[in-house]
Amino acid sequence: MLPNLPPPASSVGVIGWMRANLFSNITNSVLTLFALYLLYILLTPTISWVFINSDWTGSSRDACTSGGACWVFVANRFDQFMYGFYPEAEIWRINLTFLLLVAQVLWLMLPNLPYKGMVAAVVLLVFPILAYFLLYGGSFGLEVVETHKWGGLSLTLVLAIVGIVAALPFGVLLALGRRSEMPIVKSFCVVYIEFWRGIPLITVLFMASVMLPLFVPEEMNFDKLLRAMIGIVMFQSAYMAEVVRGGLQAIPKGQYEAAQALGLNYWKMMVFVVLPQALKLMIPGIVNTFIALFKDTSLVLIIGLFDLLAIVQAGLTDPKWLGFSVEGYAFVAFVFWVFCFGMSKYSQHLENRFHTGHGSR
Repeated sequence: MLPNLPPPASSVGVIGWMRANLFSNITNSVLTLFALYLLYILLTPTISWVFINSDWTGSSRDACTSGGACWVFVANRFDQFMYGFYPEAEIWRINLTFLLLVAQVLWLMLPNLPYKGMVAAVVLLVFPILAYFLLYGGSFGLEVVETHKWGGLSLTLVLAIVGIVAALPFGVLLALGRRSEMPIVKSFCVVYIEFWRGIPLITVLFMASVMLPLFVPEEMNFDKLLRAMIGIVMFQSAYMAEVVRGGLQAIPKGQYEAAQALGLNYWKMMVFVVLPQALKLMIPGIVNTFIALFKDTSLVLIIGLFDLLAIVQAGLTDPKWLGFSVEGYAFVAFVFWVFCFGMSKYSQHLENRFHTGHGSR
C-alpha cells in the first residue's frame, strides 16, 4: 500500500480558502477584485487621516499641523472624557471601583475557577454597596462627591451596569407574570409592559427627572442620577420581559409536564427546569437588549447628566478646540464599538458553551 499523499497546496490553507470562497468562478473573481478596489479607495485615505498623517502629541491646537486627525484634542481631555468633573485627587476611587468589578467579572467568566457562587453573591449583594461608598463617599473618611460631578465614560458605565443588572430580574418576573393564570397579575404585567414599550426612553428620562419628585414625600430628596436609573430600569425591564417571554414560549410543553410529574411546585419548576433552558435560548436577545441600553445611556443629556457623548460635546464648545468635532465623535464611536463588540463576542462564546441541544421530551 502506498502512503497517502498530502492534498495539493492550492486546495488547503489560505490559498484553498480563497479559491473556494473568493475566486471559485469568473463572476466571484470579478466581484472580489471590484470589492478590493472599493476597499482600497475608501480605506487608503481613512488610514492616512487616522494614523499616518495624524498628530498625537502636543498641548494645544497649534500642534495639529499635519493635515490629518488631531488626536491631541482627545489626549488633552482624556481624563475629563473618562471621569467627567470628578475631583482629580479622588479619581483613584473610580479606578478602584471598576478594577474590583473587572476582577470579579473575570473570575466568573474564566472556567474552572472555584467559589463562583460566592463571587456571584458578592457581585450582586456586596459590591453595589461598596461601589456606592467608594464613588459617592461620605463614609470611611472619603470626601463626598456629588453626582452632578460624575460624568464621562465612568457615568456611562454606571448607568449601563445598573440598568443591565436590575432590568434582568424585573424582566423575568414580568414575563412570568404575563404568562400567569392569575388575571390580576397577568393584567398588571401586560399593562406595564405595553405602556413602557410604547413610549421613547427620552420621554421616560424627562418624566423621571421632572415628575418623579412630585409623587414622593417632600422630605425625600431623589438625586438626579437615581431618578435616571429608576427610569432606565423601568423602561428596560419591559423590553427584557418580552425577550424572556419569547424564551419561555420556546420551551416545549413536555418540559413543564415532566417537572410537574416529578412533583415540583411552580417556582421550583421555573427555577430548576424551565428558566435555565429558556435563558440559554435567550442569550442573543438579552445581549441585544443590553447593547441597546448601553448606547441609549447617551440620552441622559436631556436631564443634565454628562455621559461620554455629552462630555465630548461640551469639550467641542471650548474656543481653544473649535473645529475638531470629527475627532471627538470618532473617539466616542470607537469606545462604544469596543464595548458593544465585546458584549457581542462574549454572547457568542456563551451560546457555543451552553449549546447542549434541546429536546421536546
